[in-house]
Amino acid sequence: MSTRIAFLKGHGTENDFVIVPDPDNAIDLPPAAVAALCDRRAGIGGDGLLHVVRSAAHPEAREMAAEAEWFMDYRNGDGSIAEMCGNGVRVFARYLQHAGHVTEGDISVATRAGVKSVHIAKTASISGSAAGDVTVGMGRARLPEGDVTVSVGERSWPARNVNMGNPHAVAFVDDLDHAGHLYTPPPFSPAAAYPDGVNVEFVVDRGPAHVAMRVHERGAGETRSCGTGACAVAVAAARRDGVDPTATGTPATYTVDVLGGRLVITERPDGEIEMTGPAVIVAEGEIAPEWLEKAVV
Repeated sequence: MSTRIAFLKGHGTENDFVIVPDPDNAIDLPPAAVAALCDRRAGIGGDGLLHVVRSAAHPEAREMAAEAEWFMDYRNGDGSIAEMCGNGVRVFARYLQHAGHVTEGDISVATRAGVKSVHIAKTASISGSAAGDVTVGMGRARLPEGDVTVSVGERSWPARNVNMGNPHAVAFVDDLDHAGHLYTPPPFSPAAAYPDGVNVEFVVDRGPAHVAMRVHERGAGETRSCGTGACAVAVAAARRDGVDPTATGTPATYTVDVLGGRLVITERPDGEIEMTGPAVIVAEGEIAPEWLEKAVV
């Protein structure tokens, strides 16, 4: 690394990301480098990293290049690769707008969970910020069969297994404090339900079609928000409430409060899920190559 590397910092409902623009996929970002950049004390700090690459330049995205010019090569804060990040897609779209690659309106973003449809609004409806909220088509939820249990200390709860392109276990609790510190992954069973780990959401009711959640994201610990987690929670809450838009033909909308703000999730009669929320770019600068080289040794 002989040249300085540009970066930005952004967040979606305080789920924060280091953004590394790399249209030609020329920057090597091994897990150790990603973990160093996401370190909150010795690095820039973030729940994850958004590697911005043209789809045609990335071997995992070339087949999607005809549908989506840009690929979100998402990494967890520990450097591991993830299939999808809902808040990350919103921030990714905001970066593309910030950099002049796209304008308000509809765009497509390639991810490891497929091509996602994104709409950048002209004005904000949820966040109240100057920038328009971003809506992401999150695809359909899959609800694998089988009982799942999650635990914190001596407490255990049944959890709904929901897959949003990445795995989630959604547990409804009486008090969000029952989730504990969430520094480490809450134990779950059976182990075979999530062979690659799982995001665990703890949920309480706030009112009709209105819930609040805390989440442990695999590879990151507790985060201020999780977009795919909010979608999983909305679907789990709807099914718990006896609501299935694919059966009734009527959309179901749930408000999901996260520690970092509010997201609005709508499940359509065709099963497609849309997530709307804010996305903010807060800073930009350059990474010193000599620091990064030392950090990954």
